[in-house]
Amino acid sequence: MPYPSRLLNEQESVAVDLHPHWWFFAQSVSSFTALGVLWLFVFGQKERQAWLTYPIGVLALAALVWAVVRYLKWRTTYFVITSDRVIFRHGVLARGGIEIPLERVNNVNFKQSLFERMIGAGDLLIESGGQDGQQMFSDIPHPDKIVNLIHMQMEDNQKRSYGGIVQSVTDIATQLEKLEGLRDRGTISASEFEAEKAKLLGQ
Repeated sequence: MPYPSRLLNEQESVAVDLHPHWWFFAQSVSSFTALGVLWLFVFGQKERQAWLTYPIGVLALAALVWAVVRYLKWRTTYFVITSDRVIFRHGVLARGGIEIPLERVNNVNFKQSLFERMIGAGDLLIESGGQDGQQMFSDIPHPDKIVNLIHMQMEDNQKRSYGGIVQSVTDIATQLEKLEGLRDRGTISASEFEAEKAKLLGQ
């Protein structure tokens, strides 16, 4: 399920939309599998202990419910990088989340154990200038690539911001030239020129 487009800002685009790595399911799936094997072992015995049937069945059912709950959490957990921000949202009924504007990101690091490198998972640490300071995100697929992608989006965001400033300065210069022309031709007085100039410069 992709991140809902209705939650994006106008002209905001999604660079990557992720759910947690499949390792997110490791504990619940391994527990269910182990209990399933135990169940088959007990029922495979010629002289099986009848009293074991009920507790193993209850444990297997609990493990299955746990796996289903984990799946729902996985399905409703998003790690999204857009052209404007980093978004983390989670929750089935009660929801929570973190949003970090790209211009506030100071540093991005990742951490992987040897095993996590083998399966392509890891943790991501984002340091920002906001109130939260540092945020750790676990079970991120290929965190090394995500770090590079965040840096690319940060650079693009800076270019857009700088381009907007340059465009604004250019527009002001053009307007001033037009006002000077009107003043020189006598269309507006010197005082009117100064008043309009002050408005353009925000004085």
